Amino acid sequence: MPVNLDELLQGKPVFINVGVRAFGDSLREAGHEVIYLDWSPPAGGDPRLAAILDDLL
Repeated sequence: MPVNLDELLQGKPVFINVGVRAFGDSLREAGHEVIYLDWSPPAGGDPRLAAILDDLL
């Protein structure tokens, strides 16, 4: 679905907050719409386990 750039730039921005919630909270306090994404690194950040998971895909 094509997006009309002029329409996109005239609307209010919506922010997606990934990680530290305080960043999104400050945007919300400033009056912006924020979507919070609960994300953490695969395998708890363990590179060896992440590589094993990657091989499964």
